[in-house]
Amino acid sequence: MAEHEGQRESATESLMDKITEKISVHDSSSSSDSDNEKFDAVKSKIFRLFGREKPVHKVLGGGKPADVFLWRNTKISAGVLGGATAVWALFELLGYHLITLVCHLSILSLAVLFLWSNASNFLNKPPPKIPEVVLPEKCVREVASVLRIEINRGLAVLRDIASGKDLKKFLAVIAGLWVLSLIGSGINFLTLLYISFVLLHTVPVLYEKYEDQVDAYSEKAWIEIKKQYAVFDEKYLSKIPRGALKGEKKD
Repeated sequence: MAEHEGQRESATESLMDKITEKISVHDSSSSSDSDNEKFDAVKSKIFRLFGREKPVHKVLGGGKPADVFLWRNTKISAGVLGGATAVWALFELLGYHLITLVCHLSILSLAVLFLWSNASNFLNKPPPKIPEVVLPEKCVREVASVLRIEINRGLAVLRDIASGKDLKKFLAVIAGLWVLSLIGSGINFLTLLYISFVLLHTVPVLYEKYEDQVDAYSEKAWIEIKKQYAVFDEKYLSKIPRGALKGEKKD
């Protein structure tokens, strides 16, 4: 009888231990979930450059182009950058021209394929397999649609700026065009294109690696820019009689 009661007590104690263990596990999981939610909330409030909310890979469009820009595959990215460097050196340093290069490559390719096709009959070897390249209509329509949307968006922005609705945007565009004109006066289009290509292969990957430090410094810079703009607005922009001009137009 005493042994039976002892077994009951031990069974009760083991059951209580299991219940206590489950409660503690549930509390720890719920607390960890709440900690994760708090961490995500704090992380979402961190200042990101240009108001970025998505990862750098998504901002670059995702897929293979973003993989190349962010050096996900070192061999492919190095090959693309090396090819662009070779093209730039061929045109800029050696003085080659694009039309001449295209014509020479076409002549060489057609000559090799023509001789190979005719020599295969005498050598009893299969002729070269020339793939049939056809642009799909759907792909062309999608590219044209994207270009049309972007061009219309740019024209709408220019129209808003020209109509005097947004002074900040007007000043930003004027400053950007002025800087671009200074760059264009000293650098030709191909070199500018090559520099942009190199920047696409270096700046995003460095920013992804040091984004927290860059965002912290950019936040301080943005706060300082806003202060300076407020001073500039108070001294000069606020004194421009824009309201009087609008009233005269309405009359």
